[in-house]
Amino acid sequence: MKTTCDLSTLSWTLSGWIPHLWRLARTMEVGASPGADVPAIPAQVPGSVQKALLDAGLLPDWNSGLNARACEWVENRHWIYECQLPPECLDAGKTVRLTFEGLDGTGEVLLNAKPLASFANSHLPLTLDLTPHLNSSRNVLQVVFECSPRWLGQFGYTSRMTDWKVRFNYTWDWTPRVVQIGMFAGVKLEITDGAEIEDLWYRTRGAMSPQSGTLEMTGHISAPGDHSVRVTLTQDGRTIDSVTTSLESFNSSGVAIEDAPVRLWWPSGMGPQTLYGVHTELLDGAGRVVDQRLKRVGFRDVRWQRCKGAPPAADPWICVVNGKPVFLQGVNWVPPLPNFADTPPARYKTLLEAYRDMGANVVRVWGGATLESELFYDLCDEMGLMVWQEFPLSSSGVDNYPPDDAGSIETLAQIAASYIQRRHHHPSLIIWCGGNELQNNDRTPCGVEHPMLARLGEVCRELDPTRRYLPTSSSGPRFGASAEEFGKGVHWDVHGPWKADSDLQAWRDYWKNDDALFRSETGAPGASSAEMIRLYSGECEVMPCTPDNPLWRRTSAWWIEWEQFVRETGNETASLEDYVEWSQKRQAEALSIAADACKSRFPECGGFIVWMGHDCFPCTANTSVIEFDGKFKPAAEALKAVFSRTDG
Repeated sequence: MKTTCDLSTLSWTLSGWIPHLWRLARTMEVGASPGADVPAIPAQVPGSVQKALLDAGLLPDWNSGLNARACEWVENRHWIYECQLPPECLDAGKTVRLTFEGLDGTGEVLLNAKPLASFANSHLPLTLDLTPHLNSSRNVLQVVFECSPRWLGQFGYTSRMTDWKVRFNYTWDWTPRVVQIGMFAGVKLEITDGAEIEDLWYRTRGAMSPQSGTLEMTGHISAPGDHSVRVTLTQDGRTIDSVTTSLESFNSSGVAIEDAPVRLWWPSGMGPQTLYGVHTELLDGAGRVVDQRLKRVGFRDVRWQRCKGAPPAADPWICVVNGKPVFLQGVNWVPPLPNFADTPPARYKTLLEAYRDMGANVVRVWGGATLESELFYDLCDEMGLMVWQEFPLSSSGVDNYPPDDAGSIETLAQIAASYIQRRHHHPSLIIWCGGNELQNNDRTPCGVEHPMLARLGEVCRELDPTRRYLPTSSSGPRFGASAEEFGKGVHWDVHGPWKADSDLQAWRDYWKNDDALFRSETGAPGASSAEMIRLYSGECEVMPCTPDNPLWRRTSAWWIEWEQFVRETGNETASLEDYVEWSQKRQAEALSIAADACKSRFPECGGFIVWMGHDCFPCTANTSVIEFDGKFKPAAEALKAVFSRTDG
């Protein structure tokens, strides 16, 4: 029998230390930290160090004014999370395993003041066997986060970025430096007597005529003696089909439920998002359940075909779901908050509902972050939002070439395998991608000739062969599409433009002649509302709306268009409200032109994904279409009008 204990419900404390001083002052008293720089305070798990300090009044709100700069000292301490393990969970004579689903940073785990293991990869879970280290009575768990890597931000050398921590926290053009530290996902104990389900792999196929589905399952289950495995397919508590087999048979060849009478899963706007439960039970010789696992799946068929008129060598960019071609339209997704460990579940739901209501059917999870949460995927399954998930690699400006040393390649292969194992059962997932804007020295997109991207492709083919693998985005002969090369067949999946540098008539002319097969990033800047800018201005002045103003350049000056505003309006003494109105109207018109041009060319163009969806920080101006508080900019309404069209 296996049981699970959720450690997020415990009373955790957090203390901050001058680096390594804690090693000289270890104590078994939970919360006792006499030598700490920051004595013990309450902390939430999952949660970030920053949010715990904010809640305790020890850190200013980094969203306000220039306060993010006053928070950077947090990176220069060691932080210790502590709790006492509940005695009722520690069953004598059984194996006790501890699993951290997300440790954002570098450090080590201690039990009863003794080191158990170190960690240095935010993208991988960590599982430890506590059994030989437990005391008979009191057990104190400590998770120590040491100083974070110094720089992984937007600019630098991708080839040298070999610290496996979430990168966007170090600043991007849409967020300041808030380097999250902490546990961003669940923490649990598993107590087992050796009879347990270790891992399961699900593969579903949907058929149109007649409508049916096939479920194939493999995996590994451990158990001594006479055991069997029962797999039951259900919907809303109703059994659709069930198969029971011996443990030996399951471990050697798995099970299959073929041609089950199920309804297909469809993307938003094309049909219902029907989901089914797969209940796997390990039964002992008496038929008693000793371990079980429940996952939701959907039955659909996803294929890719070439765009109409595409060059013979071009990649396929028409997504065909259940036999029906669909124009992919949606947004590029970044974490909802810089301190995403603290994201309320309701924020995920609100954002994804907004994109669905905007008419989106796809979200691209950008490679500068990490694997999105199980909640995110569950909601996408329910809402019919297809997911393009990237592995944690991104461009850096100076060079965009992924690391090619053997150690980095093997680490990324492990990360990819973990991503796939944890999320492959979701019907919303349609693409695995090597990363964001990975390029050769000549700035052309990298392909599978790069050893890192070749290895990631091997992992995807081995573990999830029915899904598409894309080496990077953008992809093909060119990074972006230039007007001078329209008609030459070199624009496949491209990024940009993100800004109409001249007047909108030139922007219209560009899109009128576009020949790209797919647009996985296109944007236009727009200011946040005047109310939002004032609310988060802190002690800064909101005017002028220029790079001379620290408030406006705290993220990036790229998206400030004051000079263009003055040229077009002649209004050099405009108010904040005047500028915001002009900026938001211009963004809405620019994105409407671009999205309409791409959708009107379907099936010559397979899709349009706007950069970016939402602000995770209250930017004064950015390419987002949803503001930090979740409100639509006019651009979101303009995209909704285009996305809701059904005439192609």
